[in-house]
Amino acid sequence: MIDSHCHLDHEPLLENLNEVIKRSKEVGISKLLTICTTPESFDRIKKIIITDPMIYGTFGIHPHETEKSHLIDKNYITNQVNQNERIIGIGETGLDFFYNHSNKERQIDSFKAHIEASIELNMPIIIHSRNAEDETYEILKSYKSEKLKILMHCFTGSLNFANKLIELNAFFSASGIITFKNSLELQETFKSIPLDKLLVETDSPFLAPIPMRGKKNEPSFIKYTLEKLSILKDKTIQEMSDLTTQNFNKLFNL
Repeated sequence: MIDSHCHLDHEPLLENLNEVIKRSKEVGISKLLTICTTPESFDRIKKIIITDPMIYGTFGIHPHETEKSHLIDKNYITNQVNQNERIIGIGETGLDFFYNHSNKERQIDSFKAHIEASIELNMPIIIHSRNAEDETYEILKSYKSEKLKILMHCFTGSLNFANKLIELNAFFSASGIITFKNSLELQETFKSIPLDKLLVETDSPFLAPIPMRGKKNEPSFIKYTLEKLSILKDKTIQEMSDLTTQNFNKLFNL
């Protein structure tokens, strides 16, 4: 299994990192991708990725943080990534018009800078999209490069959005949300996404899956999301584990 999106630099994961890694290995996780959200987050991630060879990282500015990071452009992003071979993705970036913690235009400018950096570096871009389906799709569609590798993190979008993104060759990561009782529509959407475009993630320490709701999420809980996804796709857990692992390694060229 591979947890394609976790935040190991957030508490309580950071202060218990050795135990978190140990429990991850015990359930059969082979790789963890810890995701950057701010420059300060990246400083912590650079230290985390050297603690164990199973851990990889990304560089990106979360849409909530773009107001505070207005000087970060394509060149800044590429320079940060080029300094470390264990940084394998760009993000978390994207658009969040639900909370609007940052100005919409600033979010869009930042998103485009990340896309352009990902194309230049030939690395996947990890996208957060909330209440911004049309804008996210139109921006992605405007880039014609074959080097654009899209990963929709914690996908909760509509079936229509998923179908349009599939045309752009996007990958989709299922989080613990697919285990929630009120996520029937999302479960149906995941039934329609091709097997070769699926990954799994925890987004830990957030979004703990059933039956761990109410606890701080951690990578070892990914087994519950994988189990639910295997049911939705009519596969065994081992088959789904193998498929999502292969898809991750293919997308990130590992």
